[in-house]
Amino acid sequence: MALEMRPEWKKFRYRGRTLEELLKMNLEELAQLLPARQRRSIRRGLTPQQEKLLLKIRKIRRRVEEGRLKKLPVIRTHVRDMIILPEMVGFTIAVYNGKEFIPVKIVPEMIGHYLGEFSPTTKIVQHGEPGLKATRSSLHVASK
Repeated sequence: MALEMRPEWKKFRYRGRTLEELLKMNLEELAQLLPARQRRSIRRGLTPQQEKLLLKIRKIRRRVEEGRLKKLPVIRTHVRDMIILPEMVGFTIAVYNGKEFIPVKIVPEMIGHYLGEFSPTTKIVQHGEPGLKATRSSLHVASK
């Protein structure tokens, strides 16, 4: 879970705070640094599903620190509206997009965003040739 060593001038900072400083903050202090929508969500309190996910992450982190777990498991969740917190950095969380679980590796630059932002729910439409029983007008596809 250790982050790669970077030169001091390249070290990650979120609103002027290093990752170590962010990890030492409690949730209320961290909320002061977040954008307005995330700050409001945290002040109103986490939902039971978000609490459950956070407890699971803390439990796994504790087991890794104690040495009972060799590597971090992938955590599967449906909670797309969970705000990415500093204590999630280093985990791989598989976020459900309505069809499948998309693995999302949490890096420091994602702090303050939502999990759902990194698991798109729709595919990009790429039109091909017309299929069977297509109308005559749809046979004329623009050439590339």
